[in-house]
Amino acid sequence: MMMKTIQEVLSSGTAYLESRGVEGARHSMQSLLVHVLGCNKTWLYLHYEDPLPEAKLAPLRELLKQRGQGVPLQHLLGSTEFYRREFRTDARALIPRPETEELVELALQMAPRRSGMRVLDMGCGSGIIGITLALELARQTPEVIMADISEAALSLTLENATALGARVKTYRSDLFSAWDSPAEGAVQPPEGRFDLVLANLPYVPEGEEVSAEVQHDPATALYGGPDGLDIVRRFLQDALPHLASRALVMLEVGHDQGAATRDIMTALGYTQCRVLTDMSGKARFPMGFAPLVLEEAPPADAAD
Repeated sequence: MMMKTIQEVLSSGTAYLESRGVEGARHSMQSLLVHVLGCNKTWLYLHYEDPLPEAKLAPLRELLKQRGQGVPLQHLLGSTEFYRREFRTDARALIPRPETEELVELALQMAPRRSGMRVLDMGCGSGIIGITLALELARQTPEVIMADISEAALSLTLENATALGARVKTYRSDLFSAWDSPAEGAVQPPEGRFDLVLANLPYVPEGEEVSAEVQHDPATALYGGPDGLDIVRRFLQDALPHLASRALVMLEVGHDQGAATRDIMTALGYTQCRVLTDMSGKARFPMGFAPLVLEEAPPADAAD
């Protein structure tokens, strides 16, 4: 029996994924082949006419079946590239989206560059935002704090931070609960106000249908109340006492939630609020600066 070539397997696998409604079917099939063969895409292109042995076809068929059922490619491969680095990805946290990489790029363009600056990644998930900031801002020796309500997500963050050599601190927290109402015996985050805060919080409205692929993300990382902005509202309100004067706050929200989030920020006293667009032109990155922090006046008899 004649073995199929890599080209034939690529074509048939792509057709199968397309028939299952998988977006980017050819990219998925190429990635699975690269994973099973332990090669890179350049090697794959140069060896299209090579036969594919049955020993490699068996695991490929199983991965192809799972991908056709909507299992995310990142879960099957066990990692994803983000800002030129490989991050481990699995069901413990939200799969990194390409738009989030754009958020980080915008933050790095706009962020203050002060030595010892304090950075917060709220709702850190797999850790891609905070770890990337820690590494890209290494010259400023930032103190990078990463918080999430999920212990499982925090364990994934620590694995990625260790693998990439990033110096970060992680805390389990329901938004700012670890600061404002710490549980008895819990390790409290260090005191001090933040200069840069990024947050990719749950923003999918309850009841909204999501794709089969997104259904593999943890529900706690997806849904944000009736209009999707319940957690965003609470975050923006609770963040204020923890922000330094003129601290930069940036979020990622749904493609139709940018203006509403900007209005929430403005109503809470954030300044120069606006919404930045992603590369597709969708206004999904609301941002603003914290109001000035007025130091508490000394008691009237302090000078006596």
